[in-house]
Amino acid sequence: MAKVFVSTFPFCRTSNAALKILESSGHKVEINPLGRKMKPSEVVEFARNFDALIAGTEDLTDLVTESKSLKLISRVGVGLDSVPLDLCREKEVSVAYTPDAVSPAVSELAVCLIVDGMRKVSFADREIRSGQWTRPYGERIGGSTIGILGFGRIGKRVASHLLGYLPKEILVCDLIDQKESITQFLGVSTNIHKMNETLGKNWGKTTIKQVDLDTLLKTSDAITIHVPLTNETKNLLNFENLSRMKRNAVLVNTARGGIVNENDLYKVIKENLISSAAMDVFEEEPYNGPLRELENVILTQHMGSCSNDCREDMEREAAENVVGFFSGGRWERVV
Repeated sequence: MAKVFVSTFPFCRTSNAALKILESSGHKVEINPLGRKMKPSEVVEFARNFDALIAGTEDLTDLVTESKSLKLISRVGVGLDSVPLDLCREKEVSVAYTPDAVSPAVSELAVCLIVDGMRKVSFADREIRSGQWTRPYGERIGGSTIGILGFGRIGKRVASHLLGYLPKEILVCDLIDQKESITQFLGVSTNIHKMNETLGKNWGKTTIKQVDLDTLLKTSDAITIHVPLTNETKNLLNFENLSRMKRNAVLVNTARGGIVNENDLYKVIKENLISSAAMDVFEEEPYNGPLRELENVILTQHMGSCSNDCREDMEREAAENVVGFFSGGRWERVV
C-alpha cells in the first residue's frame, strides 16, 4: 500500500473519518506535525519519500521537482495555483481535488463579509473594545449593486444567497458567456418578486447582467472575488483598477492571495479611495503585513472552507481520491 503524507493544516480536527478511510485501506499515513501551513522547503523535507500527498495551498513545485516517489497529489480544496500542473504532467504525477465540497462554506463567508464591510460590524466591535460608541452608519445589500468577479461554482452560489437580500443589481464579470446561468437566476428573481407582491411588499426586483471588468469596478457598491490565481489574474486588482472603484465600495477576497495587490490595497484605503475591504486570503500566510493597521479592513485566517461539515467533506473526498487511485477504483475528482 501507499505511504501518504498530509501537508494541509488543519486535518481531521473535528472528525477522523478521512484518516480512517486511508488507514482502513492499508495506507501508511503521516500528518503535518508543525501545526501551521508548511513552507515549500518543509514540504520537501517531510514528504520527499512518500507516494501520495494530501495537500492544502502549499507551493508544491519544489516537491514535485525533487521527489522520485510521488505518484499522486490530492488537493483538499479547489484552487490549483500551488500545484505545478505542467511539471506534474511531465513527471507523471496525477492530480485530484475536491471542487464541490468547499463551495457552500466559502460562498456563505463571502456574503457575511459583504454585510460586515457594508454595515461596519467589525469596525463597531473594535470601537467598543477601545471605549468608543459612534454607532456608524452603513449601506444595505438591498437596493445596492453587487459585483461578482468570477461566476463559477462559488460565484453562482454567492449570487443565489444574494437574491434573498434584494439587491438592485448583481453584476457578473467572467471570461465565459454566462447568459444561460443568468437567465436561470433572473427566473428565481422574478419568483421572489412575485412572492413579495402577494405579501403586499413592493421591494423591487433584482436585475442580473454580465459586464466587463471596468463596468464592474466603476458601478459596484461591493465586489466579491471568485476567480482562480493565474498569470492573468495575478495582481489583477492593482492600484489602477482599485482606484476605479466607487468611494463607498467594499472589496471582498475569499479566493486567493495575489489576485489583490496588498500594498496597493493599503494605499487606496489609506487615501480613502474605497470604503473598506475584507481579506480572507493573502499572498503570504500567516499574514503579517500593513493591512493590520487599518480599522476599516476585516482580516480573517484563510477560513473560507472552515465550516465543520465542508472541511470534513473536503478531507473525506481527498482521502477517497487517494484510495481510488491506488486501488484502481474510481476517483472522479481527477484534474
